[in-house]
Amino acid sequence: MSIYKKLFDAKKEIGTIANDSKNPFFKSNYLSLNGLIDAIEPILEKHKLLLLQPIIDGKVRTEIRDAEKDGSTNESFVYSEMTLPNILDPQKLGGAITYYRRYTLASLLGAKAEDDDGNKAVKQIKEERKPSFKAGGYEYLISDKATKEHIQKALDTNRMTPVERKELESKLK
Repeated sequence: MSIYKKLFDAKKEIGTIANDSKNPFFKSNYLSLNGLIDAIEPILEKHKLLLLQPIIDGKVRTEIRDAEKDGSTNESFVYSEMTLPNILDPQKLGGAITYYRRYTLASLLGAKAEDDDGNKAVKQIKEERKPSFKAGGYEYLISDKATKEHIQKALDTNRMTPVERKELESKLK
């Protein structure tokens, strides 16, 4: 039996997974990584599927492998991965890894869970966030003194990520 058939059968059994955790900051519920794994791993095991979540080349990768195959062909596993952000603080990096593990696994399985924490979090952050731009590892709040000329000078430094550059260029429009 192919891994796709095994996953198809497993997904029929998984169904919708209940949110198991609360986020007091955003006053919402969400499905934690442990809750997701607890809900799906017994079903994956029943179908002889192995869940792995290694970090490879700066990416969190979620793999589901056919435990009955030797792993020598691409047909014996499926994966989803996300590149980790450049974070030096170990606690923040650990949080990003946990978050990425949860979302790559949920994405790979097409898991159905209510995601009210993400939408509320983005809305609240947008409401609280003051206009700013980042350049060369520094964040600048935009005030009356920060003109388009200052923003252009920051763009000219070439010491920023593509995401920072895109955000900064949007401030010039």
